[in-house]
Amino acid sequence: MKTGVIVKGIGGFYYVDVEDTIYECRARGKFRLKNITPLVGDVADIEVDETSKQGYVLHIHPRKNEMVRPAIANIDQVVMVFAAKRPDINMTLLQKFLIYAEYVGLDKIICINKIDLDENQDYKTVVEMLRSIPYRVIETSTKQMIGLDELKEALKDKVTVFAGPSGAGKSSLLNRVQTGLRLKTGDLSKKIDRGTHTTRHAELIELEIGGMVADTPGFTSLELSNIEVERLQTLFPEFEQYNNCKFTSCLHHKEPQCGVKEAVAEGKISQVRYEYYVSLLEEFKNIRRY
Repeated sequence: MKTGVIVKGIGGFYYVDVEDTIYECRARGKFRLKNITPLVGDVADIEVDETSKQGYVLHIHPRKNEMVRPAIANIDQVVMVFAAKRPDINMTLLQKFLIYAEYVGLDKIICINKIDLDENQDYKTVVEMLRSIPYRVIETSTKQMIGLDELKEALKDKVTVFAGPSGAGKSSLLNRVQTGLRLKTGDLSKKIDRGTHTTRHAELIELEIGGMVADTPGFTSLELSNIEVERLQTLFPEFEQYNNCKFTSCLHHKEPQCGVKEAVAEGKISQVRYEYYVSLLEEFKNIRRY
């Protein structure tokens, strides 16, 4: 029996890295019976044939964390890549992913890419808001080689998920981080003659500087409705220092003498962030009523 890390899973096969040797494995039937799906990032015990380099996944070690979309486990941090332009920053999607990453318990870095396309630097308003929370933001341009050294340093010796909407430039950034990765960057599929998502499955890629990254399929939506109403406010870290409310059970919405609402009124908390919090709060309350 050997122990390694699942670095890719596709078509029912799991590719397990054991000391730089990759084994192609299938999962034993017991995983289906227990409704367990091996994930990229899982530490797995495997039984293999050394000649064919094939075998079976026998056991999955306990996970320290797990993301549903993208489906990946045991991650240190997530780099959320959004383009400054083409496409414009989708604030709703960005905020959803921030909340999801808070919920899972991941360190977060927001990468605003393609800054060379935003001649008016409109994206700076978003950067200032994010840094005030505070979140770490790295501004990048693969064409002008801006921010790449800072990004490399952030990735060093970490297991990182790259996530973001299609077209934000995740694969292009990774190709700049490590020469030779040659990840696909948006070619039209000759087979079906139309544009496609360039990444179809999560895959861990080892970096020469140390650590691993996962380039994942572009996402367009995230399901947050399973988050408890009372916990939602804890996923907005900027609320914490202003949580000196009259009522200990304050949800920072309709209650009087609320420290968070006062901070919003004084400009200490972003109005955009607070309005998004209220919209989610109302949405979650309505879901619980039915």
